[in-house]
Parts: sequence; structure tokens; C-alpha cells
Amino acid sequence: MAENNETGLPRAVMIAWGMDEAPQRGPSRGLSHERIIAAAIEIADAEGIGAVTMQAVAASLGFTTMSLYRYVANKDELLRLMQDSALQIPAKVKLPLPWRERLRAWANLVRDAYRAHPWVLAVPRGQTSLLMPNSVRAADLGMSALEELDLSLDTKVGVILVISQLASSMVELELSLAAEGAMTTTGTGAELLAGVITPARFPHIAWLYAADAAQAAAAEGAEAPVIEGGDVTVDGEFDLGIDLIIAGIEARLPDADGPGAEG
Repeated sequence: MAENNETGLPRAVMIAWGMDEAPQRGPSRGLSHERIIAAAIEIADAEGIGAVTMQAVAASLGFTTMSLYRYVANKDELLRLMQDSALQIPAKVKLPLPWRERLRAWANLVRDAYRAHPWVLAVPRGQTSLLMPNSVRAADLGMSALEELDLSLDTKVGVILVISQLASSMVELELSLAAEGAMTTTGTGAELLAGVITPARFPHIAWLYAADAAQAAAAEGAEAPVIEGGDVTVDGEFDLGIDLIIAGIEARLPDADGPGAEG
């Protein structure tokens, strides 16, 4: 982690907040942090995060690689700046009422941000990410959805972190499903699976594979899904996750019954 010796803050944080001034003289005068970050994001959107190198970004801007190093210390610093710039919540957004719908709307905004630039999932997240402008703004908006609730600050922060992780994980799963493609099998293949995934061995899930075997057999040998569905989105599962989080919040409210309620 590159840090500023005087402040202890990572240099990427200072750049993102405009606290680190860009060079004013020299051959790279036409460059700026904003131009470099935008060019790098354009490459990542078009070709993936693996295509982003200091050389590629410099070439796209018509400058030498050494010129970039006057603005960003290394690729890691550039990736962190790209990550924060890409993960933006719309500048003017009004969350609905009541708090449950506000929280759900915020969760969808976070997921939309990951879906818009899914390569950000390959950039490590940690303490530095939490200090970046767009991350702070997103968290502040999420906290506003919980403002009226009588919960501890730690609980509210925990809710924001859990929802953010749920959103990123679901987008990552969608990417994996899309890359893998639909997995299909013939009726014979489905019967083979049903023969090893039996109610005696797996009493709580075997019914799913048995149903698929029946479907495949009805297809008269044609290919059929191993598991019915094949949609590369997991909207239903994401909504279920938010429902469960909301139910957990409700259980912690002072007027909730049971020992889990916060007072």
C-alpha cells in the first residue's frame, strides 16, 4: 500500500479526494488524473481488467509510460482509482419510503454499479476502498436508509457491509454462470445423476435431480438442463437475500419480540 509519509493516508485516497496535486510542468502537462482514470476504465470495459497496463493506458492517451508515473505511482494505485471512479451511485437519487423500500432501492443501486463495470470485482477491496469518495458516498446513502431505526451504529454499519457483499457476490456469480454457459445433458445423463443423488443419501435435495431426470426422459432423448432454469441472472436469490436481511433488522428493533431485539 502506497502511503503519503506525512499523512499516513494511501496516496490513492488523496488523489481521489483531490488532496494530491497533479504536476504542473513537464512533458506530461496535458495529462490529468481524471484523463488517466477514464482511459483505463475505457480499456477495462472493452477488453477486461487484464488488458489494463500502464503501457496500454499511456498509449491510448498518446503519452509515454513514464509520463503516467508522474500522476500514479503504479498499477495498483491506478486500479484503486479506477475501482472508485467506476463504482458510482447516480449523483441525484431520491430513495423511496418506507425504510424497507429505501434499503431495497439502495441495494439495487449498489448491485447496478457492479453490473455496469463487473471488472471491479477483480480489484481487491479493503480499508483503502472504504476511504474512497464514491465508497463513502454510497455508504452514506445506505446509512440514510436506516436513519430512522433505533439500532446501534455498529449494527447499521454491519447491515451496509453485508448488503454490499451480497450485491458484489451475486454479480460475481452471474458472471461465472454466463461464462460457463448452460449445462445440459441427455435423458441418460440425467438418469445417471438421479441414480447417485438419491433420497437415501441426500434426502433434502434429491427430489430436484429426480425432477430433472423425469423432464429429460419426457424430452425423448433431447438435451435438457441438468438443473432446470439456465438464467444467468440471480435476481430472485438477490431479492431473497435482501428479504432475509430486512427480517433480521426487524427482529432487532426495540418493539420486536425475543432476546435478539436491540434496546
